[in-house]
Amino acid sequence: MKVPVLDAENQPVDEVELPTVFQTPYRPDVIKRAVLAQQSHGFQPQGRDPMAGKRTTAKSMGVGLGIARVPRIKGGRRAAFGVSIVGGHQAFPPRAEKRIRKEINRKERRLGIRSGIAATAVREIVAGRGHVVDSIGLLPLVVEDDIQSLTKTREVRDLFVNLGLWPDMERTKRRKIRAGRGKTRGRRRRVGKGPLIVVTEDLGIGRAGANLPGVDVVEVGDLNAELLAPGAHPGRLVVWTRSAFTALDEVWGGGMR
Repeated sequence: MKVPVLDAENQPVDEVELPTVFQTPYRPDVIKRAVLAQQSHGFQPQGRDPMAGKRTTAKSMGVGLGIARVPRIKGGRRAAFGVSIVGGHQAFPPRAEKRIRKEINRKERRLGIRSGIAATAVREIVAGRGHVVDSIGLLPLVVEDDIQSLTKTREVRDLFVNLGLWPDMERTKRRKIRAGRGKTRGRRRRVGKGPLIVVTEDLGIGRAGANLPGVDVVEVGDLNAELLAPGAHPGRLVVWTRSAFTALDEVWGGGMR
């Protein structure tokens, strides 16, 4: 199958063969495992000092005094040390040695990435993820390598307008207020995920696209499951440069092996 290569004006200039990686079976279960494993590698271990709340002379004064038998500081009557006491130790504090890192086999991780790549070429999956694809002609979307040299955000915006991607960018501008405690922890608003641009060499487009909400730029060798399926939902809208598209089989292998 041939895929048209478009220029920055959305005009076909050539055709390339569809890489065999797009024949990989759709495995949302493997994709989710790969995404969760990658997300867990960014978790920060949390723990407590084993002696927290225990550095005190407090001990119980026993019975017969008409007061509670909680530990009390030596030479006084203020309570300390106990679980139910202000400043006391926790009953079951979090431990830094808790296993929070999820592991995944190398072949399974690569299968998840290949399956995520294949899902980007299925219009139903991409639209089902929430992307606006009505004004896009054919998926996968392949453009000339010239876009790797774009250095202005305005130029990337014009590229998206010409390729029919700007309606999807309008969707990402609607920033929702996050539910829960995250609002007070520096992530008040949720920003939607827009197009992913895959290149072989970042000659300036990375900084040019940084000011557009939801846009990510990555080199083909650095693709990962979370970029292809943010939140473990496959079907990211992807713009491939010609060289990155033809290098897919070399970097990530063909279909199922």
